Amino acid sequence: GAPIVMHDYLTGGFTANTSLAHYCRDNGLLLHIHRAMHAVIDRQKNHGMHFRVLAKALRLSGGDHIHAGTVVGKLEGEREVTLGFVDLLRDDYIEKDRSRGIYFTQDWVSLPGVLPVASGGIHVWHMPALTEIFGDDSVLQFGGGTLGHPWGNAPGAVAN
Repeated sequence: GAPIVMHDYLTGGFTANTSLAHYCRDNGLLLHIHRAMHAVIDRQKNHGMHFRVLAKALRLSGGDHIHAGTVVGKLEGEREVTLGFVDLLRDDYIEKDRSRGIYFTQDWVSLPGVLPVASGGIHVWHMPALTEIFGDDSVLQFGGGTLGHPWGNAPGAVAN
């Protein structure tokens, strides 16, 4: 396995995340970003901010990969909107596309991207949809989808 540090950038804060990102890069560690509590911020109709904004803040702050929803599985989201912030996370240049929630063309120049992590109730049967949605430049995390296999953990690991 690879040495990875997991940090929740919303509860830990952006300054702590930036410091941790520098530490990880200096020491050859991957920084996996969790986004617990994001729904309190980005799913409120009357206040808060969209995850698109939180994704941009993360990219500026630093991290190697982040939970980004799945479009399928238990953490479903609107396909086009999810793909819009996935593009903001990993692509260097993003064209304006209102259907995906990208309201102006954005050029990240040389700022490192962040790999999207699809996780949340996904399993081997979701693979065709996930690879079609996220492409091959992503991470597919089969946790509950493996451990929740009806025949137990070992068959779940074999299946996934």
